[in-house]
Amino acid sequence: MVKQLVLSAALRVERGRNAVKQVRARGYVPAVLYGDADGGVLQAIEIKRCEVERILAHAVGENLLVELRVVSGLGSRGKSEVLSRLSLIQEVQHHPVSGGVLHVDFRAVSATSKIEVEIPLEAKGEAKGVKAGGGLLEQSLRALLVECLPQNLPEVIQVDVTTLDIGDSYHVKDVVLPEGVRSVTSSELAVFRVSEPITPTTSGSASPPEVTKEKDRGFP
Repeated sequence: MVKQLVLSAALRVERGRNAVKQVRARGYVPAVLYGDADGGVLQAIEIKRCEVERILAHAVGENLLVELRVVSGLGSRGKSEVLSRLSLIQEVQHHPVSGGVLHVDFRAVSATSKIEVEIPLEAKGEAKGVKAGGGLLEQSLRALLVECLPQNLPEVIQVDVTTLDIGDSYHVKDVVLPEGVRSVTSSELAVFRVSEPITPTTSGSASPPEVTKEKDRGFP
């Protein structure tokens, strides 16, 4: 299952390009928090760049469950108020050259409400038709749309393909899912298939093209 991580964040009051530049200059990444749990209300926040890059570097799959601890300013007692929000990292924007993190979108979720998320599919083992028959393992579906509670969210779904022979297929309905996880993707879609081995064309086996000779025109 996906690990729940913790990130500290602060509200961003100022907006616009200049404000975003200042956020990045201070070593932070601008971000937004939106989603189902708060009725769709969007909050502009900022997070330390080093913390964001740290969790992304250790991520196994694309989906990360994060407890955002947002500092919202001073409360009635003169102390900073911290609001905890369970969320998923929805999108990460990277610099096209350096690869550094430019912006992050968080989707707020509820621990008691099911969510729909695409989970990457991976082949596990070597297919029988590949190992013994020289076939080719083809993957036609890269991710599976599933429904589950946030705490049951898998990082990746591995599919055991060792029994697949040449001509065999593995469909969505054959995928074994963790407890509490249900597939939303059509059950009849193929995930993996072992195709026939590619036979190289034998050199020189093709017949040479026919050559048509010109008729004798009576030249000396």
